[in-house]
Order: sequence, then C-alpha cells, then structure tokens
Amino acid sequence: MNILLIVIAVIAIVLLFTGGFVSSLNFLLWVGVILLVLAVIVFLVRMLTGNRRV
Repeated sequence: MNILLIVIAVIAIVLLFTGGFVSSLNFLLWVGVILLVLAVIVFLVRMLTGNRRV
C-alpha cells in the first residue's frame, strides 16, 4: 500500500511540474512564431528592395 501512495505522489508531482512547463512553453511558442514571422518579413523586404548589406 505504501508503494502505491509513493507512485501516486510521484505522478502528482510530475503532473504539477508538467502543467507549469506547458503554460510557459506555450508562451515561448507564441514568441517564437512572432519572431519567425518578423524574420520572414524582413527577409522578403530585403529581397524585394535589393539591399544586400548586413
């Protein structure tokens, strides 16, 4: 019975941390998508205007 309680406690702790990580990863995912869109826009503007300088 003690092993069952330990397993349930470990699963509860893992799920608790996973819930926090998922919410922070969701935020970072949206930040990454926004930065990717900005990079594509800047790349397209540079290609269309012919500006090749860094």
